[in-house]
Amino acid sequence: MWLEPSTAIRTIRAIRDTEKQALPIGGMTCASCVVHVEKALADVPGVLNVNVNLATEKAVVEYLPTATGLPDLRRAVAEAGYEVLPTAEEKAEEELSREVRKMQHARRKMLLAWAFTAPIILWMLPEMLAGLAWPNQTVFKLGMLLLAAPVLFWVGRRTYVAAWRTTIHGAPNMDALIALGTGASFLTGIATFFAPIPTYAGVSAMIMAFHLTGRYVEASAKGRASQAIRKLLELGGKTARILVDGREREVSIDEVQVGDVMVIRPGEKIPTDGVVVEGESAVDESMATGESMPVTKRPGDEVIGATVNQDGLLHVRASRIGKDTFLAQVVRMVEQAQGTKVPIQAFADRVTSVFVPVVLGVALLTFLAWFLFPDVLRPVAEWAAGFLPWVDPNLNAFTLALITTVSVLVIACPCALGLATPTALMVGSGIGAQNGILIRSGEAIQAMRDVRVVVFDKTGTLTKGQPGVTDQITNHKSQIANHELLRWAASVEMGSEHPLGKAIVRKAEEQGVTLGALSGFAAMRGRGVRGEVDGRTVLVGSRVFMDEQGVAVAAMEQDMRRLEDEGKTAMLVASDGELLGMLAVADTLKDDAVAAVRELQALGLETAMITGDNQRTAQAIARQVGIGRVLAEVLPDEKLAEIQRLQEETDGLVAMVGDGINDAPALTQSDVGIAIGTGTDIAIEAADITLVRGDLAGVVSAVKLSRATFRKVTQGLFWAFFYNVVMIPLAILGLMHPVLAEIAMATSSITVVTNANLLRREDIRPEQARQS
Repeated sequence: MWLEPSTAIRTIRAIRDTEKQALPIGGMTCASCVVHVEKALADVPGVLNVNVNLATEKAVVEYLPTATGLPDLRRAVAEAGYEVLPTAEEKAEEELSREVRKMQHARRKMLLAWAFTAPIILWMLPEMLAGLAWPNQTVFKLGMLLLAAPVLFWVGRRTYVAAWRTTIHGAPNMDALIALGTGASFLTGIATFFAPIPTYAGVSAMIMAFHLTGRYVEASAKGRASQAIRKLLELGGKTARILVDGREREVSIDEVQVGDVMVIRPGEKIPTDGVVVEGESAVDESMATGESMPVTKRPGDEVIGATVNQDGLLHVRASRIGKDTFLAQVVRMVEQAQGTKVPIQAFADRVTSVFVPVVLGVALLTFLAWFLFPDVLRPVAEWAAGFLPWVDPNLNAFTLALITTVSVLVIACPCALGLATPTALMVGSGIGAQNGILIRSGEAIQAMRDVRVVVFDKTGTLTKGQPGVTDQITNHKSQIANHELLRWAASVEMGSEHPLGKAIVRKAEEQGVTLGALSGFAAMRGRGVRGEVDGRTVLVGSRVFMDEQGVAVAAMEQDMRRLEDEGKTAMLVASDGELLGMLAVADTLKDDAVAAVRELQALGLETAMITGDNQRTAQAIARQVGIGRVLAEVLPDEKLAEIQRLQEETDGLVAMVGDGINDAPALTQSDVGIAIGTGTDIAIEAADITLVRGDLAGVVSAVKLSRATFRKVTQGLFWAFFYNVVMIPLAILGLMHPVLAEIAMATSSITVVTNANLLRREDIRPEQARQS
């Protein structure tokens, strides 16, 4: 809908720049809604042009930034009964700001807590070291209370609120333990004025300060762990230059539609997924594939949004936008993986669910034991006092009971148990995304550890998926060179549409062979082709075809059989009735197939190949790549049954590596489905693990990453359990001061998170990449 602006507006528009904004609109259901939204936006002063699209649910608004802005536009839409939804950019910024705010808030609380606690420590030192309460006992005790109160009830208020909420719902958590420990310690500061017991009000502030310090370290460590998603979100382009009526126009990325032709200059990001329609350039795809070498893109090639155009001008037709782009799918998949659990975590969760109630019971029993039977436990304190300066067996029974109880409450925190798995998954899935390995779930990581057999689909997985010339053998009687043989064959195959013929022409082009002029081309279906090249009759085809044309092939029969035994298609070449030689064509192995299979076997995995090819061809490919088990002549709908049979026979789990599209049933049936492909062709939804790069080195990296991630999960759970098993008995026996208990608790959580972040140091590259 175009508005006829007033003369004043026209004048302003001529001298002032306008802005365009694409607004996602929620609540529109029909054409009437479109009219209402357009009218509402058009009535906003400063708006020059409004175009609302029901199909895309977006309103593109052109306006004068000096006269109005986004808040006014939002308000106008809301008053019309609709809603302006957050844009993708706003969502990304909100995600970033939330993480930053959370970390800043935790840091602010930590600093405030220590601002009050540091004076407490300095004030307590003379009393602890020399028994001197400066300036006197009353002022000292009152000072402890006044300094501790803000730390507990202002800075640490959320801990008490969370403790109350979880407790009244019958599921007390770690906050309940901290609240009870600090609360009991603080109450001694009040009780000391009425009973002969020492004050631990200052200790309560120290416990809370260390607790908040631990929370800050956790928040910053989690922030580092989830930085992969933030980096991915930051990668996306913000604007695009599109061609409109032959002219370039810069628009917001939200305005780009499927079919728009984008102009990308050297050094610029490709705004969204698309297909090159004009130009040639090297594109840096490292953000998507982890591959540092740029990839040459020509017309017809697909490109991924957020990758960087390096040295040429490209025109790219947008093929995917918004939530459908490769980058959006990667972000979704990483988020999904970080939100899942490894099955081993289920055991930890069951322990954690009963942990706090059990600890509360243990703390109560500890208090009763020390209070009612102090003489039974005091000898332990007397023994420990010789080498632990904080243990004082001369305190009265109530004080000893209180100290040990607070220590038990504070030290027995299941926080480390809860952090072990999610932190390792966050780091692992982030590293994977940066290296072109997308892990869908924690279950896949644990399953990969128990995989014993890796099954490869042949076509497109082990091989390049298109035929190529593998051998050129000349007939010694013809006395021609290899390049001449290729020239005659490619010249006549120029007229062929057959994949094998195209492979020969492609080989000639790669070697820079100049082709002859072709005339009188004819194709004999299933046998071969013939044509006139530079005045000579050239034949290319099978032995049957040559026999029909009266060409003797006996001289090359032995070479033909050898090549056919290797699973290759032998194509004879003759000119004017003379056999010139032979070309062998086959679906060639990927460059890194042999090295990848060898390294997987070195990692203790058995490899197998599944294919629809006949047994002889399949065995030939398997021998080349080094695979021992071959499942040949398997139709696509039979692959699932073959995977099931393997699972029954194998002592362990079975992983399947396929292209993620044709192999979807088999990928789903396998214990770990690994989809391998290139760029946007990948069916990301088809497997547990998706490899963005088309090379098999990614399978090796995926195995190493999965094992390393699971190793960090188990290490984290071990240290969390070990810490509690060792520390709780020490606290019960009175060997832990409450402050030391809190330091130990915070340290355990920090250790688990730090250990998970050490996953970044793991080298998941295959051996071949390390050596190059």
